[in-house]
Amino acid sequence: MASTTSKPGNSTARFGTFAGVFTPNVLTILGIILFLRMGWVVGQAGLWGALLIVLLANAISLLTGLSLSAIATNMQVGAGGNYYLISRSLGLEIGGAIGIPLFLSQAISVAFYIIGFTEALSSVAYFQQFDPRLIATGVALLFGVIAYIGADFALKIQFFILAILVTALLSFFAGWGNAVDAVPVLGPGYLEGVSFWVVFAVFFPAVTGIEVGTSMSGDLKDPGRSIPLGTISSILVTALVYVLAAIWFAFNSTPDFLINDNLAMRRIALVPQVILAGVWASTLSSALGSVLAAPRTLQAIAEDSVAPRWMRNKMGSPTEPRAAVLITSGIAIAVIWMGNLNFVAPVITMFFLNTYGMVNLAASIEKVVGNPSYRPRFDVPWWLSLLGALGCYGAMFLISPIATIVAIVLSFGVYVVLERREIERAWGDVRSGIWFAVVRFGLLRLEHERTSAKNWRPNLMVFTGQPHNRQQLVELANWLSLGRGIVTFFQLIVSEVDEQHGGALVERARKQIRRYIDDHGMSAFAEAEVVSSFKDGALALAQAHGMGDIRSNNVVMGWSRTPGGRANQLLLMRDMVRLRKSVMFLHYDTERKFGDYKRINVWWQGRGGNEDLMLLFAHLTKQHHDWRNSTIEMLRIEETAIGTDDVKKHMEAVLDKVRVNAQPVVIVQDGRPVSEIIMEHSANADLTIIGLHYPSSDEVEAYAERMNDLVCCLGSVLLVRNAEVDQDLLAVE
Repeated sequence: MASTTSKPGNSTARFGTFAGVFTPNVLTILGIILFLRMGWVVGQAGLWGALLIVLLANAISLLTGLSLSAIATNMQVGAGGNYYLISRSLGLEIGGAIGIPLFLSQAISVAFYIIGFTEALSSVAYFQQFDPRLIATGVALLFGVIAYIGADFALKIQFFILAILVTALLSFFAGWGNAVDAVPVLGPGYLEGVSFWVVFAVFFPAVTGIEVGTSMSGDLKDPGRSIPLGTISSILVTALVYVLAAIWFAFNSTPDFLINDNLAMRRIALVPQVILAGVWASTLSSALGSVLAAPRTLQAIAEDSVAPRWMRNKMGSPTEPRAAVLITSGIAIAVIWMGNLNFVAPVITMFFLNTYGMVNLAASIEKVVGNPSYRPRFDVPWWLSLLGALGCYGAMFLISPIATIVAIVLSFGVYVVLERREIERAWGDVRSGIWFAVVRFGLLRLEHERTSAKNWRPNLMVFTGQPHNRQQLVELANWLSLGRGIVTFFQLIVSEVDEQHGGALVERARKQIRRYIDDHGMSAFAEAEVVSSFKDGALALAQAHGMGDIRSNNVVMGWSRTPGGRANQLLLMRDMVRLRKSVMFLHYDTERKFGDYKRINVWWQGRGGNEDLMLLFAHLTKQHHDWRNSTIEMLRIEETAIGTDDVKKHMEAVLDKVRVNAQPVVIVQDGRPVSEIIMEHSANADLTIIGLHYPSSDEVEAYAERMNDLVCCLGSVLLVRNAEVDQDLLAVE
């Protein structure tokens, strides 16, 4: 049952919408792009181009915000922001593949914003005497201490920074007519090498600040309400600010003025000094937002064991992820002293965009799959979320194709590592819903398709009991299916259904079979049922097993060691054939096993309808790597030598027609018993395949013993009865 409220009794839930989401988002979005690059955008693209860029970028951001809101109002949101939402929707591996690069991007962003601050600070003569890296390191340490103390203190500082930003913007919009010889900048004035999409790429990082507020999810009183309201309102408010800023730049400047002066806003403002304070505040606010967001992302990743669990340590604090704060500060300081960051910068933007794209994809997939549990209070059409995803990935390639490839490769590498680790999780995700939707679609399509022998596949019901007790049947199923058919291992528990223990018995047996399948890396299903008798239970399951056209067509079991058991098996075979289920019994030689896996004998009687299926199974077995060096002999007994050459040519023609590589062998009977000939020629075969007749009920016991006398003198033998006698299973193209 989905919930949209925070966890009851969560001691860290202490912030509302304004302090926890809206303010951090606004301070990050209204950052250095607004103060140092917005004038350049208007100068290059003109007013109309700039407005189009602002609206297009904010449309992508808004679509992402809508998707984010849909997912956040469908679950009980924990710490970790977008990592938490993605991992609980698309799975831990995808969440980790996004979350780890996202954390690194947030941590590195702290350094980038602080470096931006120190560069702006260098415009003041007094600070030019100091090494910028020392100043940046001091600021990083200060912010680390603030985050270590607690988010309460940090967010109070953000209110002060917000006041400076608002003051700077008021000064900018109050500076009407301050610029000399202002000419409306309506049309584009692109310099050489600059285009609309180049300008778009420069501006777009401005709208990627909604990550900060979402990352505070674990500290919100009501994340299901605060994330949608705070995110969407911050997007709309900041979009309005950027639109007004573009208009104000266009009517208070000239193209050359805007393109060549990064501090054009200061020349327009009523009080120029306030703009410089706004530049400092914008960079510091973005850095402070990142130093709060990154540790919380890392804490959530560590909680899920994607990162070492010691990284979630609060080190004595009831609320703050202090170990993650120290790691984040260390990364930021290391990046500050790295020097050239031009290559890393676009990769960081790619990771943010990749995160937003995944949020959109998650919302779209959840809606399309239609799990009943997906009931968001904030409902968004799937196509809007998909449009947001396309916008994010399109923007990635427009900004930097190389950085996009680097980001995708790194994320995929993390995904592969996490997939191999097979980390256990205590929650479900949408992947099972995706497969259910795909299977449902496929079954409905198959229901309307014409079935033919060309599309025949071996769908095997293998009565193994617990597979480790009959591993020879498991091997046989692997050979015959080759990953192209469907294999199900069955255990029938002959017992009365007990209200207290029946379900537990079945579930335990099914889990044991499932564990065997997983331990051996097999592609198969596990089933267990309580039945009143083996025969009646097997018949009932054979009829009920499957759905639509995906039904079992072959039943596999071991050849019984007792006369009564063999007779019952042939009676069961008769009923299975009536149900159109082919039947195979494996007589397994416990001493020779399957010998050297070199020689397969198929006895073709020329009548009875088993030849197609026997030859097909011999061919499938040879395709398996266990039998790759084997040869198939197709043997046929003729009463006299008359016409044997024609019979052999006919056999060669059949083998050529069906494209099976086998050696035809014709044996003259000369009055000898058929069983004697089979024993003579197949005594040393590693696998012998023999067809079964369809005995009458009166003949069952005698026929069962004749077959047993035969197979006991051979190695491992597969007895086959084909139910599809009216179809050519070895279809020819």
